[in-house]
Amino acid sequence: MEIYLDTHVVVWAYAGATERFSAKVRDRIEQDELLISPLVLLEMQYLKEIGRLLVDPGVIYESLAGSIGLRTGDVSLGRVVAEAMVHTWTRDPFDRMITATASVANAILLTKDQDILGHYSKAIWD
Repeated sequence: MEIYLDTHVVVWAYAGATERFSAKVRDRIEQDELLISPLVLLEMQYLKEIGRLLVDPGVIYESLAGSIGLRTGDVSLGRVVAEAMVHTWTRDPFDRMITATASVANAILLTKDQDILGHYSKAIWD
């Protein structure tokens, strides 16, 4: 099954912070096909630019591609933007676009973000 990862999940996976994940989440990471929206890479770049992330997003992505098979989802940007336009529950452009990417792909989104969990029916954390 395809499952998209939110930005914080990618960062925690790269950092080896597996204690942040429940056993069920760890199982999903080990068993499912893992994808990210390209917007996750952009959000990590922003975090790096403001000093909240010290590692280059490309390094994180390549490391996780090798270790857990992470890949970037192939969803039309036009479709994602159209979907994001109806996600009026947040002003955060990254949350909107990452959630919209998963929605267009009709996929699960693994996130701890309570706003996303409350508004995207296929968002899971536990």
